Amino acid sequence: MANEERNLEIEKKISNIRFTKLFINGEFTDSISGKTFETVDPRTEETIAKVAEGDKEDIDLAVKAARKAFDHGSWPRLPGCERGKIMNKFADLIEENLEELATLEALDAGKVYSFEIAVDIPGIAKEVRYFAGAADKIHGRSLKLSSVFQGYTLLEPIGVVGLIIPWNFPSAMFTLKCAPALAAGCTMVVKPAEQAPLSALYLAHLAKVAGIPNGVINVVTGFGHTAGAAVASHMDIDCVSFTGSTEVGRLVMQAAATSNLKSVSLELGGKSPLMIFDDSNIEQAADLALFGSLANKGEICVCTSRVLIQEGIYDEVVKSIVEKAKKWVVGDPFDPATCQGPQVDRKQFERVLSYIDHGKREGASLLFGGKRCGEKGYYITPTIFENVTDDMIIAKEEIFGPVIGLMKFKTIEEAITKANKTSYGLAAGIVTNDLNIANRVSRSVRAGMIWINCYHNFDAGCPIGGYKLSGFGGMDHGMEALEKYLQTKAVVTPIYNSPWL
Repeated sequence: MANEERNLEIEKKISNIRFTKLFINGEFTDSISGKTFETVDPRTEETIAKVAEGDKEDIDLAVKAARKAFDHGSWPRLPGCERGKIMNKFADLIEENLEELATLEALDAGKVYSFEIAVDIPGIAKEVRYFAGAADKIHGRSLKLSSVFQGYTLLEPIGVVGLIIPWNFPSAMFTLKCAPALAAGCTMVVKPAEQAPLSALYLAHLAKVAGIPNGVINVVTGFGHTAGAAVASHMDIDCVSFTGSTEVGRLVMQAAATSNLKSVSLELGGKSPLMIFDDSNIEQAADLALFGSLANKGEICVCTSRVLIQEGIYDEVVKSIVEKAKKWVVGDPFDPATCQGPQVDRKQFERVLSYIDHGKREGASLLFGGKRCGEKGYYITPTIFENVTDDMIIAKEEIFGPVIGLMKFKTIEEAITKANKTSYGLAAGIVTNDLNIANRVSRSVRAGMIWINCYHNFDAGCPIGGYKLSGFGGMDHGMEALEKYLQTKAVVTPIYNSPWL
């Protein structure tokens, strides 16, 4: 498709965007204040749509709807298999509206359209199906007590949950949190990131069409310091799950602790190392380094922003990484040739460029990139630094952009030390053909997810969570993800006719 024809098609899709209001109790509605905010296309820096700006009062309404649906509605009381049927219908609708969702992700968050079509949106349908299958497999245990009593445990939905989702994977994070909460029988209030709110509203519409009852899913768009803060501090929300920065995660914890002491689940930042050992295949190692760092324009918490390469193959791997980076296409996310779209907004664009400046000033050697790409839109060239040391800002802080820091190591012990020399602990990658190295290093690195000879390989059945400043309070993905939306009740009864009663 020619650029002009493609642009006309995109403009048509923008003009047809339907859902820009709050979604409360099954209806799209204006905010109480009537305020709106602009959501911006990072390709063009132009407004896509005006979205309702929710605030504390709107969160209150959404929580009331969710509380009523939980305390008196059908969803928590349906047999798990019935919840599963409705969730599977929701997954069907996601697949049927694949192109619409992929378009919203590309427009609102700068995500590569072809990747959304092939990977991300099919992936969120799989996520919903996985937990649909789990909905009727939530079981308690029989307890062996004394001869006078018998007992058992019940796993019950925790109640109304607040879900605060980030802007880097809007649709994926929506289902990552909503799917296990739905399977558990909870009701929820979702606060999407203000940078990319459109797909959450569309998914709420699909959930209603699928038959999820009114009040079970509520979506309040707005800003973090108002709507998000109201979710974290609300006295009638029983649990809050947040994905985002460590800085904001601390605020969420404080708000939860000083309100009703609600349970908190945090998935926060990362500074993930990729360790490449001397026995590695050069091309495979370079591919993993590039994909691990640049996927989703580096806007991914597990990205390999620290690439550690053993000295025996260091020069060869670096040469291959740079050559591959030169072929990495930065451009319009709707162009099939594009590998990397724009950063999500101006603030993030300027933040990444400021980190690149830090790297230059601190003495890291710039091998490639390091500048804006084009004159319009928030595009940044892939950026590769070498001679990066552990004390540099670009080695310590999460950049969340297409910036790779190359570091050399001699021994396995040094690689482990460097990998762990971070306040984060979300993920790590190991590239080696030696099983002993893979086993030793994977057991020694303090991170919640270890990939060996692969990277960014997520699956609904595989849990992921963080160590250290990367978060705590429950895993995402896998059956473990259900745990944060469930609570255990023990029931004890006497055995009558016992001589001890």
